[in-house]
Amino acid sequence: MILVEPLKEFEKICKTLEETKELAEKFARLVAVNGSFVSLYGEIGAGKTAFVRLVADALGVQERVTSPSFVILNEYHSAKIPIYHFDLYRLENEGIKTILDELREYSQGKILTFVEWAEFSQDEIPFNHIQINVTYEDEDARKYSFKAFGEENISLVEGLK
Repeated sequence: MILVEPLKEFEKICKTLEETKELAEKFARLVAVNGSFVSLYGEIGAGKTAFVRLVADALGVQERVTSPSFVILNEYHSAKIPIYHFDLYRLENEGIKTILDELREYSQGKILTFVEWAEFSQDEIPFNHIQINVTYEDEDARKYSFKAFGEENISLVEGLK
């Protein structure tokens, strides 16, 4: 795989849940028009699923948003755009191979796709995507690092400022 540098980067430290909610709502407004493919990175418990939940709430999801760690994929169709939420943590090499077509399929069109534990994707994340890395700053604070890959994601990441 050819390594590609991100075209745009943005970092935000959220010290409270309210600040995280504001960031998620801003992100939701930006992705609501055209959707996006989002790869999520971070330790267990860092807040990847919490961020997805807050974005989904902002987009109007009526269902309960939960981690797909045991089912691999959760789908939400009650929002402004369809949301697909993958979790690759429990898949091993052979398991990843069985869902590669879905990862490619859910990277196109006006949909929002989140992939937690994207580092297990065997480099199958589409070139045009947004990467979000969630890290602990302290017990309550989290740092969200956004990277835009592909021209269409530059304005989205710029809009977070």
